[in-house]
Amino acid sequence: MNVVMTIAGSDSGGGAGIQADLKTFQELGVFGTSVVTALTAQNTMGVHDIFATTSAFVRSQAAAVFSDFPVQAAKTGMLASSEIIRETAEILRMQDLQLVVDPVMVAKGGEQLLGMEAVRDLREHLIPLSTVITPNIPEAEVLTGMKIHNENQIAKAAEHLLELGANCVVMKGGHVDDP
Repeated sequence: MNVVMTIAGSDSGGGAGIQADLKTFQELGVFGTSVVTALTAQNTMGVHDIFATTSAFVRSQAAAVFSDFPVQAAKTGMLASSEIIRETAEILRMQDLQLVVDPVMVAKGGEQLLGMEAVRDLREHLIPLSTVITPNIPEAEVLTGMKIHNENQIAKAAEHLLELGANCVVMKGGHVDDP
């Protein structure tokens, strides 16, 4: 069986984060492992509190999984801090696997999940390692510094993300008026 890893926050409401990733992995017929970067108190109405783990604990979790499972792919989600982003990048640089980077920066309710230093570290350390990056429009705007309102701007933002080192960009829609 193929083994994959999610490196993300835990959603107490079960609709996002590692819970959603593990459900998706199961539906796709792969065995899911996880590294928890943060605990959240959240539900369908929003994020009420966040408790980030330490980068050392992220490393310990990843080391435990990699020492026992033949992980072939990883997916990142909410990484919570610059330290965790840099640690995650360092850990993944040592692995031979496919990497999906979901640059989670803002919760659905609008809560900011990453500061600007962490966004910079995401750009510099994690995106260059990615096989695929999957930003939504607001995330792509933050990562590129561009405003995105139409298909042409989506294409330009995707090109910019490719220039940062991503191998492929899948831009998630739903945030622009242009059909």
